[in-house]
Amino acid sequence: MIAASPADFRAALPSGGRLAGLDVGTKTIGVALCDAGWTFASAAVTVQRRKFSKDLEALKAIFDAQQVAGLVVGLPLNLDGSESPQTQSVRAFARNLDAAPALRLLFWDERWSPMAVERDMIGMDISRKKRAAKVDAAAAEYILQGAIDGLVAG
Repeated sequence: MIAASPADFRAALPSGGRLAGLDVGTKTIGVALCDAGWTFASAAVTVQRRKFSKDLEALKAIFDAQQVAGLVVGLPLNLDGSESPQTQSVRAFARNLDAAPALRLLFWDERWSPMAVERDMIGMDISRKKRAAKVDAAAAEYILQGAIDGLVAG
């Protein structure tokens, strides 16, 4: 079920539970996980995109192994808040994902995540090659941390 709002998502998960954050790109899907108490997010893995059935299989294995109760999917809006073709692609991916596993799903604005993650990695003097390998999972971590901060505060 795709939640209409953070409040609806929180209400659907009254006892908390582990969340996964997804940064859905055209070539990869960054995955992050948080603890069951919604305290902190950690980058987990980057899944190489193939056919949707293979993507779902890889994600479901992660969700099952980590006992994930809900998903936070980064929604790539334009800087002015409008939707783009990439936004529609992520929405379609989430609708397909929502039909498969029985997990609650929340969209989270990810407009600033790529820039923030890249800036942080440059600040840590991580090489361009290593940044490329880690940026998607780090972006998922940034998205998930923003969501859990908002969910806990709200």
